[in-house]
Amino acid sequence: MRFVLLIILLGFPAVDIFVTVRFAEWTGTPVWFWFAAGLLAGWSLLRNERMTFRAKSHAALSGHAPLLSSLLDSGRKVLAGILFLLPGILSDIAALLLLALPINLTSRLQPQAGGGGSKVFDGEYRRIE
Repeated sequence: MRFVLLIILLGFPAVDIFVTVRFAEWTGTPVWFWFAAGLLAGWSLLRNERMTFRAKSHAALSGHAPLLSSLLDSGRKVLAGILFLLPGILSDIAALLLLALPINLTSRLQPQAGGGGSKVFDGEYRRIE
């Protein structure tokens, strides 16, 4: 089992770099452009998430935001930033897929409290038969 894990850990970067070189030849762009674009994207994502994590954790500790969804969202972005920092286009695609996951969808769909602080929804309805 350890041998298989070692092959996967050492083989993925090699395959990733090989695929990036082939993709760069196919598109006609230099290989360093793909490496630099991933490095820049990962660095900026990690830098922005560092500042955002402080605000999210402060809001969660003061009771204004749920703690678990904030940590899950920040962890997802940090993992995507680390994947962007790895050289290669396969890890960049994995990072983009990780960022595209709609993890915080439930917190956006919850009803917000009105001006009076009550959670009662007023409205009219009619039955359609």
